[in-house]
Formats: sequence, C-alpha cells, structure tokens
Amino acid sequence: MHEVARRFARRGCFAAFVSLFAVGLLAAPSSAATSRIKDIVQVEGVRENALVGYGLVVGLAGTGDALRNAPFTQQSLEAMLERLGVNTRDARLNTKNVAAVMVTAKLPPFAAAGSQVDATVSAMGSAKSLMGGTLLVTPLLGADGQTYAVAQGSVQTGAVSASGASGSSVTKGVPTSGRIASGAIVERETGFQFNAMRQLRLNLRNPDFTTAVRVADAINRRFPDAARAQSPTIVQLSVPATSTTSGFVTAVEALPVETDTPARVVIDEVAGVIVMGADVRISTVAISQGNLTISVRETPAVSQPSPFGQGETVVTPQSSVEVDEEKGRGLVRLPAGASLGSLVSGLNALGVTPRDMISILQAIKAAGALQAEIEVL
Repeated sequence: MHEVARRFARRGCFAAFVSLFAVGLLAAPSSAATSRIKDIVQVEGVRENALVGYGLVVGLAGTGDALRNAPFTQQSLEAMLERLGVNTRDARLNTKNVAAVMVTAKLPPFAAAGSQVDATVSAMGSAKSLMGGTLLVTPLLGADGQTYAVAQGSVQTGAVSASGASGSSVTKGVPTSGRIASGAIVERETGFQFNAMRQLRLNLRNPDFTTAVRVADAINRRFPDAARAQSPTIVQLSVPATSTTSGFVTAVEALPVETDTPARVVIDEVAGVIVMGADVRISTVAISQGNLTISVRETPAVSQPSPFGQGETVVTPQSSVEVDEEKGRGLVRLPAGASLGSLVSGLNALGVTPRDMISILQAIKAAGALQAEIEVL
C-alpha cells in the first residue's frame, strides 16, 4: 500500500489530473460535444464599440500631476477654468491635486440613449495615485469622431499605497488606474437597423469547415434553404419572408450543433501545463524514459604535521563523484491509433513529470507518430 502511495506521489498531481480528465472525455457520451449555435457563433455587426476621451481628475490629495512636468495638464486646467469664467492668464498655477487622464468605455450593441456603462480611467502624466479623485465631465468619442457618451464620477482604484518619510513605500494594485461603475451615460445610439437586414452572416468563434457545414445543415432542417456555409468562419443566412430578423436569429441561436475541432496539443512550457484534445491519435511508438543524476561532493580534510615537524596545517579537498541512473521501466509500446487515454496511461506508466511529459510529446511529434498539431505557448 505504501509503495502505491509513493508511486502516485512521484507521478505528481498533474499527471493524475490529466488521467482523470482523459477518462472523463472517453467516458462522456457523444452528446456532450453538442452546443447551441448561440455559444459558438457571433452575428456579424452585433458587437461592442470602443469609446475614448480625455479628461481631468480633481480632488487628489497631492498625488496628481506636477504641472511643470505635465504642460498638457496645465493647459487643460487653464482652458477648463476659462470656460467656467475664471481668468487664469496672469496666475501661476502650482497644484498637485489634478491629473490628466484617458477615459475608455465599451458601447454595447443596441445601447439606447440614457443607458449607463462602466468607464475606465488611466493617468497620463506623473500622477502617483487617482485614489479619491473625481472625474469631471468627459465626452467619449467613437472611431468616427462623434460623441456617444459622457463620463463623470468618483474614481475607484481598488489599490493601496503608503509611503514613509525615509522614502520607503508600499503599493498594492495599480493606483494610477481605476473604474467608474456606470459612470458613462449614453448620449447617442449607433443607428444600426438590425431588423431591416434580410441577409446575415454568422462568424464562428473557432473556425472549422465541419462545424460550419453542421451549423448550416441544422438551420436548413428548421428553415429550408436559409443557410449556406461560405468558409470555415462564415455561414450566410437569408431571413425567411414570414419571419422578422430578430425572431429568426432567436430561433437559430437555440438550435443544437455538434462541434468539431482539429486534434491539438497545447503546451505551456513556463507553467508546465499540457492540454490535449480527445481526438489526439498516435501511430505505433515505443517510449522509454529515465533520469541520470551526477552528484559531486567536496569533503575538506585537515592535514596536520607531526608535533615537532616544520610543516604547516593545511586543508586538502577530497572530491567524490557518484553517478546514479534511475532504472527505467522498459519500453512502453502504444499501438497504432491509440487515443488520448492510451497516450496518457502510457506516459503515467513511466512515472514522468510534467516537464518530462512535454519533452516526450515533442519527441513523439518529431518522430512523426503524433497525429495532432502541437502549439507551444
């Protein structure tokens, strides 16, 4: 019993997890791969739009921009005060309670005027922290240069920063970037007339010829001659005359489709993570793995002369070199067409570590026996 426990510990929790994952994939019914069309495609044109703006954050406790080092902050502050009727032409501004920031937001599809979205605020100049600051009214522009939203509100950084008189400081998080929850109000709609469209395109999130054809077939079984697969990514749709565009898309999104993906092995060498798909197959191959350990020990010895001798006491090094080669478990033979479970079981039988498993998989691929694509992150 103790021997089994030692073997399990040597193989590592990672190999055990991969084994359980593989067994789960092999034992799962074929319907487990069925997904709704909604989860695997995106309707072309129905997407978010990026917004950006430039503004000022005020109310900082001396952690804002140094106006001498950030002239754009000083110019913006002077222009804002001029618009509010305050003459600052002859004044020499010297404050650290203001910071110039860039404000970004995502405009959701079909967002109506008056709805609210989150805004992200990031410092541009030499500000040390935006904690406790308030963003003044900032127009948010789209790619066409039009204002689609206006942001204002208190900035929440979620960071902690402290410093001492000796110069030591502690910072947790990023105090120069924060969010304003529901801080941007939509002022203009995109004007996208979705219901007026009679031709649509579905974009597969994971392009694949087989999946695209299956999506088109599933739609045509419900709506005859309404779909056609144009490429691994695009499925062309024609809205039936008896349906509205929104109602047609709603019915299409609920249809189940069995997805298909190419055989692929993803390896993260830095973290030692391996992810293998259930369709990974290998040709006939034999694997043997062992470790060679070389130990060099230096043991100092004292050489002392006789009591009445003229010699000196010296330290003489003594070296010991040992070579320890782990006895292999022999060759593990995997037959042609072996599945993921056979591959993982064979590697676990060798008691390999995740690092060794990565090397073995790459060697099997180099030998031409791994019928899958290897992607190294």
